[in-house]
Amino acid sequence: LVTGASGSIGGPLAQACARLGARVILSGRSVKKLEKVYDSIVAQGGPRPSIAPIDFEQADAAAYDVLAEAIGGEFGRLDGLAHVGGILGDRSPIAHYDVPTWLKVMHVNVNAPFILTKILLPLLGKSTDPSIVFTTSGVSIKGRAYWGAYAVSKFANEGMMQVLADELATESPIRSNSVNPGAVRSPMRARAYPGEDAGKLLAHTLDLEQDGRLQSRQFWAHAGDSNGVMRLDAVELHALLQAITGHIATDGVHHLRNRIGNGTLVSEVAQR
Repeated sequence: LVTGASGSIGGPLAQACARLGARVILSGRSVKKLEKVYDSIVAQGGPRPSIAPIDFEQADAAAYDVLAEAIGGEFGRLDGLAHVGGILGDRSPIAHYDVPTWLKVMHVNVNAPFILTKILLPLLGKSTDPSIVFTTSGVSIKGRAYWGAYAVSKFANEGMMQVLADELATESPIRSNSVNPGAVRSPMRARAYPGEDAGKLLAHTLDLEQDGRLQSRQFWAHAGDSNGVMRLDAVELHALLQAITGHIATDGVHHLRNRIGNGTLVSEVAQR
């Protein structure tokens, strides 16, 4: 299940999962946009996906129940949950932040992933190798001025990921990790940086994969159970992402699951 599956990150992620053979459940607000991703997956010869529209701002308890029941009835289990959907809110100082907007951002970015994770844990528990991945941001590493509710929500996502990883570490096969995809050419990025030259940013279809190979950027893994930060090259990052998703690479690629393990943030840091 990929939330935000029609977006600049969720869409390419859903397509990449389908290319690996996954039956993807596309979730988001706009059925029309989800249908475009659906058509793209089918056109590429991927397994026929499912569409599960849900508006996290408006959804009530019944909407989550219906989603869980539909997944259980169709598949009987859930192998992966990728929390990609989210909203930016305002770029303004705390002193002037609009309270309703703050509550909206926290609900969509924090409460909704919590509720969705909670209600889907039983289905994830039926998988032999389940994974939960949260999408985080550079502003969740260190608080930055004027990022308001978005930054706070991403700190909360990190905390939720780590708490969940610790709770599941000894009694469940479910893995919980987070990934910071870095600067991505997207509508949210354009709103956050209106003066930025979007042409200098890679579209995420190229960020994640190009002819099966990751771009040669430098990535940093922040492991919750170790001291310091480990720098990863593109090959090592590829292995780490495969470890998170349960697809351990061979052919000379490092096996990093034991090196980093559960409760990990994978973060791209530009210009380092």
